[in-house]
Amino acid sequence: MPQRLADKIAFVTAAGQGIGRAICEACVAEGARVIATDLDDGKLADLACARRERLDVRSTAAVEALAQDVVKAFGPPDILVNCAGFVHHGTVFDCSESDWDFSFDLNVKSMHRTLRAFLPGMVEKKRGSIVNIASAVSSIRAVPNRYVYGATKAAIIGLTKAVAADFIRQGIRANAICPGTIETPSLDGRVEDLARTSGKPLDKIRQDFIGRQPIGRLGTAAEVAALALFLASDEASYITGQTHLVDGGMAL
Repeated sequence: MPQRLADKIAFVTAAGQGIGRAICEACVAEGARVIATDLDDGKLADLACARRERLDVRSTAAVEALAQDVVKAFGPPDILVNCAGFVHHGTVFDCSESDWDFSFDLNVKSMHRTLRAFLPGMVEKKRGSIVNIASAVSSIRAVPNRYVYGATKAAIIGLTKAVAADFIRQGIRANAICPGTIETPSLDGRVEDLARTSGKPLDKIRQDFIGRQPIGRLGTAAEVAALALFLASDEASYITGQTHLVDGGMAL
């Protein structure tokens, strides 16, 4: 069976661990030449891919410079995967101006930056699949203490739909993946932080995360990557502008 992404170029942000890394590995396994980026490029050292680059997605200059370099070396990407994100805990009363600005800059404006940098080339060659990582906690549903996080992920869904509508006749597809609670190093860090700040046992905090998943377990990064791989491939050539839940029934 031919590899689904043979000869395709994929650019992935936040590829050092978790969902981003799993997507990179899935794309490489299916024949793509992957440019993997992360703020901590040390996390990319053992990742088999075409190129590994440090990238601060909060820097417009850095995104534009790397995009120019990548396009010069590989051509415009066929696949753009935006994974960078941050989970802020708390209600509106816990969200300062700086918390709001940081969350929107990292979770949403980072995608605006990569889209501005790469879409012109993708439009010029009249093909491309954009996969943005949103969340089930967004415009789809709410959970306590995710005030600004839910707002940013709702914005990603709106951004994705707008790009899909604007460029549907130019061969560009854009879709959002909305995970539930996924087993990642990021989640492990949040569990530890909550245990420390709340005084609750680590196991209790972790069980609370599991308990909100109707399926009765956490998801895996590989399960999210499988959906991203499908959306990136030509198998999804008639799918654009959609939110795709991989959430263990969280949004039921």
